[in-house]
Amino acid sequence: MANLKEVRDRIQSVNNTQQITKAMKMVAASKLRRAQDAIVTMRPYANKLDQILRNILANLDGEGSTSFGVERPVERACLVVITSNRGLAGAFNTNIGKAAKELIDGEFQELAENGKLTVICIGKKGYDYLRRRYSNLKFNTNYIDLFDDLTFENTQKVAEYLMDAFEYGTYDKVVVAYSRFKNAAMQFAEAVQFLPVAKLEAEGEDNQLRADYIFEPDQNELLEYLVPSILKNTFHKFNLDTNAAEHGARMTAMDKATENAQELLKELKLDYNKARQEAITTQILEIVSGAAALENG
Repeated sequence: MANLKEVRDRIQSVNNTQQITKAMKMVAASKLRRAQDAIVTMRPYANKLDQILRNILANLDGEGSTSFGVERPVERACLVVITSNRGLAGAFNTNIGKAAKELIDGEFQELAENGKLTVICIGKKGYDYLRRRYSNLKFNTNYIDLFDDLTFENTQKVAEYLMDAFEYGTYDKVVVAYSRFKNAAMQFAEAVQFLPVAKLEAEGEDNQLRADYIFEPDQNELLEYLVPSILKNTFHKFNLDTNAAEHGARMTAMDKATENAQELLKELKLDYNKARQEAITTQILEIVSGAAALENG
């Protein structure tokens, strides 16, 4: 059994750690409230716009078209990996990295081996995760610090770059790996196709989901403005989802760490009391033995 000083030092160390985890939990909870309000407010709007966009693209006639819905053979692709800049959030960043890794080892394996896959990292943790595993990948780190100032003005720059690159043929497909926020305890890492826009598929002959839209003033003019605007909102939603998921994961992780520290403190205090009792018993035995030796001396 450890001596009293060692146990006291460990108790002090665990107490200090527990204070840190409590403070980090409170900070994460404060940030989570703002991030959750932002994504919960935007998600219905963004989802409806996305549905409208896919519906329009699925029902375009010969009078209107947009390059963002054109599917072509995938010779070059782009994978956008959205993670956080900081750790201590449980498996949050690792799960997103695994979703990206599954794509690289699966659908994009041939492109990655031929140097035709570009990975755009938003957040340092995703870049660190993939760089250690794929030294031959082409990384774009121009937007790695996007979460330092997460505004629509900044996220739309990334969306504009992706749309321009797709339109000019630099990329034939763009996929985004991010974390979808549900609540503080549940986040889902997933990879979704950003470009080309997936068309809304009919679910049967009786349910064709035909869009009966009236375009004013002109279909082409409206599509030229509407489609990029919807795509920018969709990409901003990916970032807001990941931001809220990060704070939720960190708050949950710090809460669990605080509980574990409390359990460890109970065990250490029990060990401390046992060690103290053992020390007292040893001292009493020494005193009794000394007194007996004097009497017999």
